[in-house]
Amino acid sequence: MTAVYPGSFDPTTLGHLDIITRASAFADKLVVAVLNNSAKSALFTAEERVAHVKEVTSGIKNVSVESFEGLLVDFVKKQGAHCVIRGLRAVTDFEYEFQMALTNRSMKTDLETLFIPTSTQYLYLSSNIVREIARFGGNIDNMVPPQIKKYVIEKYK
Repeated sequence: MTAVYPGSFDPTTLGHLDIITRASAFADKLVVAVLNNSAKSALFTAEERVAHVKEVTSGIKNVSVESFEGLLVDFVKKQGAHCVIRGLRAVTDFEYEFQMALTNRSMKTDLETLFIPTSTQYLYLSSNIVREIARFGGNIDNMVPPQIKKYVIEKYK
């Protein structure tokens, strides 16, 4: 089974890495899909984010990383996948993700969405929180992989 794990990964957090590692254990191939949304201003370019995810997942053999624009279902079709992976932190995540799953399935009827609850140590963690803490010089050691920390700190210098 080929699965797609989409997100902005701006920056890649330990929570993201947790979901990638766990999803890669049951997918034959896991494509991490980095959203390139030109309407949003990101800390890192899509190319940088792809490179970052590739760096932190280089030891996971069945993971590949690509950027995409447009509809997720179109990207999923292009990958020959029938499964989308979504990480959940809280009930509020579920409401939005459930709506998106149903919408995607209405456009691709053979598309399943697998929800993976995050590990408890990452329940609070989001890319937004990491950016906010880093912007004010706070410690993000327990939030991002060490390789990513240096990139985040450099952006805020």
